[in-house]
Parts: sequence; C-alpha cells; structure tokens
Amino acid sequence: MNDARDLLTRLPLCFMPDVAGDLSMTAQYMTRHPVYIVIDDGHCQAHEGLAEAPDVTLRIRDDHLIKLMTGRMRGITAFLTGKIKVEGNYILAQRLQQVFDPSRIV
Repeated sequence: MNDARDLLTRLPLCFMPDVAGDLSMTAQYMTRHPVYIVIDDGHCQAHEGLAEAPDVTLRIRDDHLIKLMTGRMRGITAFLTGKIKVEGNYILAQRLQQVFDPSRIV
C-alpha cells in the first residue's frame, strides 16, 4: 500500500461496528491529500477533503500513516515521537485504533 489517501478511503472496509457501539465522531486526517472519516449509528464513511467541524484532527505524513495503519508503527510511539499530532478530542483519537481492524485493509 503506497498511497495514504487510498488507505484512508478504504478504512470503512475494516470498520468493526460491534466494537464502535454508539460511537459518533468525525476524524480529519491531514495528510498530503486530506481525508475525513465519519462514524455514526454503526456506520463508517470516508470522504476526501476537509470536514466542516471534526471532533479530532490527526496530522501525519503519508509514509508514517502507512506504517501506522499496516502495523509497522504503534500509535503511542507515533504520538510520543511527534510523528502524529492530535488536535481536539484525544479520547476519540484513541478510540479510532480500536474500531478498525487493519488486517482487513492490506
């Protein structure tokens, strides 16, 4: 997987609604080509571009996102080393890792 935008737009394929429960949020990924994810009512949708009012914004380089999403980098490591910057609701940012099964995307 070489393209962060492609990876992000495929996130709904690995969404686990049973784990998400009643989670409702918008997460903006600020990569070279921004993508935002909307989770609501057990569904997940990916949209290219900028969300109007995201609950959490994640700023990350494309190559770091690919490593993170393919399991070659842990989320906490990316955060602590400054490879990912989180703006907004940190708790929702943590929940993102729990509601997706990255093994389904690669």
